[in-house]
Amino acid sequence: MLTDYALIALKNLRKRKLRSFLTLSGITISIAAIFVLISVSLGLTAAIEQQFEEVGADKFFIQTRGQFGPPGSDTSAVMLTQDDVDTIKKITGVKNVATWTVANAKIEFKDEIRFAQIAGISLDNPELTFATLDIEEGRFIEEGDSGEILIGSQYKEARFFTHEAALRDTIKISEREFRVKGILETVGNPSDDRLIYLPEDEFRALFDIPERIDFIFVQVEETENLQEIAERTERALLRSRGIDEATQDFTILTPEELLKSFGTILSIVTSFLFGVAAISLLVGGINIANSMFTSVLERIKDIGVMKSVGAQNKDILTIFLIEAGFLGFIGGIFGVIIGFGISNLISYIALNQLSTTLLQPVTPVYLFVGCLLFAFVTGAVSGLWPAWKATKIRPVEALRYE
Repeated sequence: MLTDYALIALKNLRKRKLRSFLTLSGITISIAAIFVLISVSLGLTAAIEQQFEEVGADKFFIQTRGQFGPPGSDTSAVMLTQDDVDTIKKITGVKNVATWTVANAKIEFKDEIRFAQIAGISLDNPELTFATLDIEEGRFIEEGDSGEILIGSQYKEARFFTHEAALRDTIKISEREFRVKGILETVGNPSDDRLIYLPEDEFRALFDIPERIDFIFVQVEETENLQEIAERTERALLRSRGIDEATQDFTILTPEELLKSFGTILSIVTSFLFGVAAISLLVGGINIANSMFTSVLERIKDIGVMKSVGAQNKDILTIFLIEAGFLGFIGGIFGVIIGFGISNLISYIALNQLSTTLLQPVTPVYLFVGCLLFAFVTGAVSGLWPAWKATKIRPVEALRYE
């Protein structure tokens, strides 16, 4: 029986091809938008989780509050110093501590001049310092290296300078020449992939930064005690810096807190964009309802004939609901196809033009199935009122209708 209803509904849609096509355009646009939003959101979540997995669950990070703009861009802000590092090292449960300090500098390579961020890194705990980095060519810089640097992948790929940088090339930083010792694998974040890394002592001498530290990385001995050690570290720093919670000028970030922050931001952005998609979906639903009302008016005589030969109200209702559902479903198919294409385009642009792996949409099977079911249900719901109106038509009046 349902098969017969479906065939009747499809036959009616084929009779009005142009109207059906125009009607489902709204559903197509909204389903495409929803598909892209969910796939990008899933991709961002997966990428962020992967980043934290690479960092490890046994580490937390400390940075200053009140530092506006990129690290190192405001030297008047409060500072972390070596005294803070010494305080942290004394805390029970802390295994290793590493530091980064960042400054902006003029860099020159083969007669080209650019401005980029330079990171001065401590080298006494290289496993912690380079925890999130991998070498593509050469090796990491080590304690005792002088006049040697690590460069991000954008220099090798000529995405920052027009010439490709290679091992043993010379790059001038703030009028001093340094030799490339190692080239890092792509991280996926453009700002990270154009960083240049210097040993901490040479960095401080070059930029005349005797004590400021921008980031402190702390590795704990036992992962399950990370939160407790982070709280202990906070109390110890408050005491050593002579401040309290009301005047606290530093922030401690654990992996859980960072994931929660990213998740909150992502949820806000996604909710806003879903609101935009919902407006499109509403317009699509109204178009389907309008088309179904028109269809009911055009087929009043047909409805009268069906009722006169024994069709019940539930049969009429089912036929119109299936027809409206098919409109939504077909719009959903086009929407999924377009959404999948846009997702792949975003992935291509992000990887090849923006050099980032963060925008890599994920398209699981359940996303395709969910979008198609949602489109069908939306269409059926939009056609519910016109279908109900069709059941109220009396056979005698319908047969006399001109």
